[in-house]
Amino acid sequence: MSRQVFLYDPPERFVAGTVGLPGRRTFFLQASAAGRVTSVSLEKTQVEALAERIDELLDEVVRRTGGNAPVPAVAPADVHDTAPLDAPVEEEFRVGTMALAWDGEDQRMVVEAQALVELDVDTDEDLAEAEERMLQDDENGPPMLRVRLSGAQARAFAKRALDVVNAGRPPCPLCSLPLDPEGHVCPRQNGYRRGA
Repeated sequence: MSRQVFLYDPPERFVAGTVGLPGRRTFFLQASAAGRVTSVSLEKTQVEALAERIDELLDEVVRRTGGNAPVPAVAPADVHDTAPLDAPVEEEFRVGTMALAWDGEDQRMVVEAQALVELDVDTDEDLAEAEERMLQDDENGPPMLRVRLSGAQARAFAKRALDVVNAGRPPCPLCSLPLDPEGHVCPRQNGYRRGA
């Protein structure tokens, strides 16, 4: 069976968003163009890491090109997207690995999110070899979402993604763990329940 690649080059919209209440949110990447929508689920930490790496890569592109790349320093207000995810949100797959690259010829950020795959391996060397094989197997690998973004689109994605991550439950002022509406057992209070 050949690999399924959901390609958006360029997308009309590429955003991170959530479904559910704080503390029970499911995180998604969602790309859309020409009437089709692809949603893939992932962990909150993956969304945060992706946004941070995109900003870092764009900063590096600006530095290496001496400011000549079409990359804004911050997300432009005219491409800021605060709308909810397009409904219905139907998960194509759960993200396992992600990759970023800058295509210098086309001046585009390339974001790839590949489906989570269960591997049956015995050693770390076997794991590394299996992961490398999957990344290079364009024909038979797991499903993948591939999105090509302008510098402005990439900055806007990163800003929204970080806003979404930070919109969850407030942190406990003592231990920094998330506070549930009913409170939480705070390790800094020797297990006493701390209210919101």
